[in-house]
Amino acid sequence: METFEKKWYVLHTYSGYENKVKANLISRAQSMGMENNIFRVIVPEEQKVEQKNGKKEIEMEKVFPGYVLVEMVMTDESWFVVRNTPGVTGFVGSHGAGSKPAPLLDEEIDHVLASMGGAARHSDVEYEVGESVTITEGAFNKMVGKITEVQADKFKLFVDIDMFGRQTNAELDFDQVEKL
Repeated sequence: METFEKKWYVLHTYSGYENKVKANLISRAQSMGMENNIFRVIVPEEQKVEQKNGKKEIEMEKVFPGYVLVEMVMTDESWFVVRNTPGVTGFVGSHGAGSKPAPLLDEEIDHVLASMGGAARHSDVEYEVGESVTITEGAFNKMVGKITEVQADKFKLFVDIDMFGRQTNAELDFDQVEKL
């Protein structure tokens, strides 16, 4: 049974190859046309302060060595692309023999993302093409524009703004705008 819902999965990798697997997976998703099935790839890390030679040094330490998180829609094709990425030894929660793995629960991934300082992306606000919004940050701060495209799965909006008498299209995140 295939589900076409975006979920988080855990990949097992060779220890020390987590960032290489992340780079490989992002590259393969683009080169194999899987951007609509494979979204974010994360190596969970946290800051650790250590004393070295009498100086404080901040280092990033992997929270789960040997594991990489991937947000994806599980299809036969996306499973194959991820599973056959160099450095990936398998999915956690898969029983082998080609079986699909179980996704992480929402509260599990929310906890991991929150501990990394990044919130899980949820939006209570729904945007529609044709709506007017005020931009709240960035180069177009305080400008008003009209939404021309909504990519809800990526939390992105495309907004037409009037600049110097011409229409300019800007790509913005949901959290960079407010409804009028």
